[in-house]
Formats: sequence, C-alpha cells, structure tokens
Amino acid sequence: MNQSVTTVAGAKPLKVLLLENIHASAASVFGASNVVVETLKGSLKDDELAARLAGIDILGIRSKTRVTADVIARAPQLLSVGCFCIGTNQVDLEAANRRGVPVFNAPFSNTRSVAELVIAEIIALARQLGDRSREVHTGTWRKVADGSHEIRGKTLGIVGYGHIGSQVGVLAESMGLRVLFYDVATKLPMGNNRSMSTLASLLEQSDFVTLHVPATKETEQMMYGARLAQMRRGSYLINNSRGTVVDIDALAAALKSGHLAGAAVDVYPEEPEGNGAGFQTPLAGLANVLLTPHIGGSTEEAQEAIGTEVATALTKFIQAGTTESAVNFPRVELPTSPGTHRILNVHRNVPGVLRDINKIVSDIDANVEQQFLSTDANIGYLVMDVSKNLSSEVGDAIARLETNIRTRVLF
Repeated sequence: MNQSVTTVAGAKPLKVLLLENIHASAASVFGASNVVVETLKGSLKDDELAARLAGIDILGIRSKTRVTADVIARAPQLLSVGCFCIGTNQVDLEAANRRGVPVFNAPFSNTRSVAELVIAEIIALARQLGDRSREVHTGTWRKVADGSHEIRGKTLGIVGYGHIGSQVGVLAESMGLRVLFYDVATKLPMGNNRSMSTLASLLEQSDFVTLHVPATKETEQMMYGARLAQMRRGSYLINNSRGTVVDIDALAAALKSGHLAGAAVDVYPEEPEGNGAGFQTPLAGLANVLLTPHIGGSTEEAQEAIGTEVATALTKFIQAGTTESAVNFPRVELPTSPGTHRILNVHRNVPGVLRDINKIVSDIDANVEQQFLSTDANIGYLVMDVSKNLSSEVGDAIARLETNIRTRVLF
C-alpha cells in the first residue's frame, strides 16, 4: 500500500470538492489558504464520485453522498473527507483509516438548532398544533381544549446526553419542565437535570421522551414495541437523531392504539436522495404526529457554522497535519517548529516502524526538532519536524518503507 510523498505547501494548490450545496462559509475558509475549491449542489453515486475524485485532495459531503471502501480505493490522491454534518455513517471509516484518510465532522455547530426544534415540538405536541393547523388549512374550525396541555411541570426524558441532549435539558428546564436523562456513559448533569440509572426508569417517568443517540448496532431499533410500551400512557416520543433507532411500525401501532398521544419524527430508516414527491411512511396521516424531512440542523445559522467548523478542521490538517478532531484517526495536534519542514507519515501499526524511521533520520544526519507518534489498532500516525535542507530526502526514504501507507512533506 506504499504511496509516494506528496509535497503540499509551496507546491501546486490542493483541490477541494464540496458536494451537496455546502454553505459558502466553507469555501471562504478554504479561500484564505492555498486551496482551489470546486462545488456541486447535489450528491454523486459511486462510479461518478470515484471519477470526479481524480485530482481531488479533499472531499466535502453532507448526508447523501456515500464514500465506500471502493470509492476510497479508487481515489489514491484523496487526503481527507469532511462530513459537513454530525453523522459520519455515510463514510466507510474503517476503509478510510486503513488508507490513511482522516474523516472530520461537525459535532457542535447545529446543536442549538436541533435543541430549539425539540422544544418547539414539545409545545406543538402538547397543544396538538399540527392537527389544528391542518384543519384550518382545509377549512375546518375546531376550537377544543381536550388533550391540550401546558408543558410547565411535565417531565422530559432525554435519551443520549451529549452536546444536543444536554442543551435540550437546559432549555427545557428554563421553561419549567422537570428533566431526566439516560446515557450509557457517565455525564455531568446541567442545572437540575437528573441522571437515571436505566432507560426503563426514564421511560416510565417521562411525559415526553426525546432521542439523541448515534446510529450504532446497539441503538438500532432501540425503541421497539416493548420499549414503547414502557412509556407512560398518553406520553409523546420525539426522534431527531437517526432513523434507525425507532421501529416505525411499532411506533405507528402505539399511536393508533392510543398508548402514545403523539410523536415528532424528523429522521427515517430510509430517506429520499433528493427533494420531491413520493415519500411514504406508516406514520403519515396519524393524529398529532409531526413529520419533518430531516431538517433538525437545517437553519442558516447552523449551516454557516458547520461550514466554518469542518473547513477549519480540514485546513488545519492540510497545513499542519492536525487530526485532533478526526473521528477515525489517531489524534495529533503539534505546534509547528520555526525553521523546519513537517513530515507526516501514516504507516501500518506493526513493531519497529519508529525504529526504522529514526534510523533513516540518523543515517541522513537530519536534525529532528520534535516528533509525536499516535496509534490505533490499524495504523500509526507520525508527525515530525526536521531540518529544511534534508526534509525531502527524509520523506522519500520514509515513503519507501514497506510499512508506509502515506507520507507527506509540508514545506
């Protein structure tokens, strides 16, 4: 899997391809560096994507583009992938890791937008606003109070207490809700939010349950029939996380039976690749059910912040090899040393690699200002600052090692 040395700064500009109408803030960040940016509004299929990646160093996508192992293998020049969203399940992270391609995402930037949507949905469900609005649109005047409630004093259960879940808790508490949360990891409670020891105890005590978990094998259909039955009769379920975490048929049955009084769903097990008619779900047409087309983070503020966040992480990687925020890579952030060139080496994680590299440095008589090695199960990532006059020679020799995956020299 040896790959030749790629020299970056001082050589020809790197090329970035941004798909899926990524916010212009990303291009602005790249524009401040020695980077050429190409943009496309839509996503690309496998073969089309692989062909388009010829000559591309950095790929930016949102949720629709699939970066498979085959695509990665057919794009040897690809240095990194940026997911301009929270999720990264659209990228084969293992294949990218083994090819020395770090993947970055935006874990923070749409937090507020999603949290605000949850609060809006809690109020809308409690007041049956979706049904009342639809009725008036069709000419029906139905002024009723039955089944409508204030949210003050009610209990909100948050499943997954990460960036979004914890902010939902803060906002909910400020509106008079009692807040419980459950997470598989120990989390520091915000305000008076209270941690629950089991998911079952949270479901049994909550008037509203909102899900904020990633798509994993452990969370797949975690809200199935028996779990939904554990929820209070007359309670509400909100899912703005991932479409795979709720059994949609079981949810529809719980709503039709009256066990649940309503639901808000923004994500689905299968979603269209583009806008248009024809989407179907068992939840369509059910009473007090709010259905939205995966817009949790779709605010102008969130998209602008996401563009800046991911482009900044990619720029730091381009310019200094920083992988501190990568999701599939050993994490390294090392300040640059004045008067040196930086060598970035990704290699197979086997014994003796650092010994071989240090022998190269010693034999060439290059001066090492600083070096840092971080590893995971598959690869090692070495960042090393060496004297300018011998950096190319050192980089070329390292790239010839049998364990080499990718070596870059930053001038």
